Amino acid sequence: MRAPGFWYPADNRHTGIAPHVLSPLALVYAFIGRLKRNITVPERMSVPVICIGNFTAGGAGKTPTAIAISQRLVAFGETPHFLTRGYGGRETGPVCVSSTQHTAPDVGDEPLLLSAHAPTWVSRDRVAGGLAAERAGASVIIMDDGFQNPTLFKDLSLMVVDTKVGIGNGLVLPAGPLREPMADALARTHGVVALGAPQSFSFLPDDMPVFPATLQPDDAVATRLKGASCYAFAGIGRPSKFFDTLSSLGATLVGMRAFDDHYAYSEEDIRQLRAEASACGGALVTTEKDAVRLRTLPGWRDIEDQLIVLPVRAVFSQWAELDTFLSAGLDQARAHYTYAPPGSDQDRTRVR
Repeated sequence: MRAPGFWYPADNRHTGIAPHVLSPLALVYAFIGRLKRNITVPERMSVPVICIGNFTAGGAGKTPTAIAISQRLVAFGETPHFLTRGYGGRETGPVCVSSTQHTAPDVGDEPLLLSAHAPTWVSRDRVAGGLAAERAGASVIIMDDGFQNPTLFKDLSLMVVDTKVGIGNGLVLPAGPLREPMADALARTHGVVALGAPQSFSFLPDDMPVFPATLQPDDAVATRLKGASCYAFAGIGRPSKFFDTLSSLGATLVGMRAFDDHYAYSEEDIRQLRAEASACGGALVTTEKDAVRLRTLPGWRDIEDQLIVLPVRAVFSQWAELDTFLSAGLDQARAHYTYAPPGSDQDRTRVR
């Protein structure tokens, strides 16, 4: 789905009638989520679990952030494995993602991107996926999303916030973009990744650790795009964010087309995109996530040579502070709890 305009009003106030009309549904949504969390006893894994989540629905940059965190953990000598639901894929799991065996319709687009950096498990049942990762040798499990899933205990939860839009109108779905009331989410949050231009957030407590970061495009592709005429398209949480990035790199956008997040492209889409780009005189440009989905189509070969794919990576401005935060979180998790080892007959620790 694409975020409705009233979720992110220009003045960040509750404007228009839609939020008021939808507020009863928002109360119900928040109540159901709180009830699930209150009646579910989360299960603790035998290794620490780090969750990369967000307060709002839609894309905020969780996947590049998760990849950056995994690279820091590898530098510590850890063996991280990713765990994700595999949104948009038909596999229920637990299954370890293979770029040679799986496609986006199988496991979703984000797991394929993650699997290039560390073993990646897709599982609708997060506990089953966590156990599979343990048995496969993970020393740390990184959850890409799943903060609102109460079944698996998180030792460390880092929430990603797009600094340009923040939490929008501050209301819960469907009246606003929040997945749950902020007070509920903050009670389980250990730190925040502020992704984008520097910004202060009034909705965060003063003692909340905040780690500034930016999404930096691949240098070689960025150089290629400077001064180029481009027809850009994207099916991500906020396509406008991608379009703004292209403009900031000096590309001339002669055409743009936005699709819903995780959009499943068709052969007809490829035909139309090629025709529209040709009519505008622009090169086709898209994101890595979109390219992963396009590669499953027979028409991919017809568009591959004409398509410019722009990879991005999360770069933190305070790596030392992030390293200290991660190390302390891992040490605390390992020091304060007794974990049942993988495959053990011991009762696994359940945590309120």
